[in-house]
Amino acid sequence: MTRVRRGYIARRRRTKIRLFGSSFRGAHSRLTRTIAQHKIKALVSAHRDRDRQKRDFRRLWITRINAVIRENGVYYNYSKFIHGLYKKQLLLNRKILAQIAILNRNCLYMISSEIIKKEDWKKPPEMV
Repeated sequence: MTRVRRGYIARRRRTKIRLFGSSFRGAHSRLTRTIAQHKIKALVSAHRDRDRQKRDFRRLWITRINAVIRENGVYYNYSKFIHGLYKKQLLLNRKILAQIAILNRNCLYMISSEIIKKEDWKKPPEMV
């Protein structure tokens, strides 16, 4: 029986896998089967952590806003501050508010005073 030379497709596939795993350590960068397993794990982690990163940044922004608001008694707490923003239709996202809180606190104080100033106080009807 004559000898059959294998094609190049499997070799190309393994080369692509090896290029992906070139930054891994130990056997994870040398053995094809281990590289393939580690690649799947890496891609799963990357997909999961993209969502987690969004959550973590939102938590960070909320913490920063709350800390600055409570520090000098600008407002009672974060939730009432955000509620006041929505009531007065001053729609700023948390990322921008956190940047304002860190870089320019006077601006945040102006925003909070705007909320407090515009409070709708209903006068009781006068007795005639």
